Amino acid sequence: MPVLSKYDKQYDQLLSELEAVMDKHQAPADLRLMVLGNLVTHVLNHQVAPGQRKAIADKFAKVLTASVDTQKGAH
Repeated sequence: MPVLSKYDKQYDQLLSELEAVMDKHQAPADLRLMVLGNLVTHVLNHQVAPGQRKAIADKFAKVLTASVDTQKGAH
């Protein structure tokens, strides 16, 4: 996913903290994805204007799909 430079420091900190919480709970990949997916839905439903939600969700899905490494063995 692209990161804007104005958020670099805050992004790195948040990502590190989220990963640490997931690791602390020994959450497997499917649980991590469920939690993150529900968090994305919550953000869209509570912090984005109703008229923009679908467009932003569609764009988010496209960016996510484009950022996934589909090479064998990539982790």
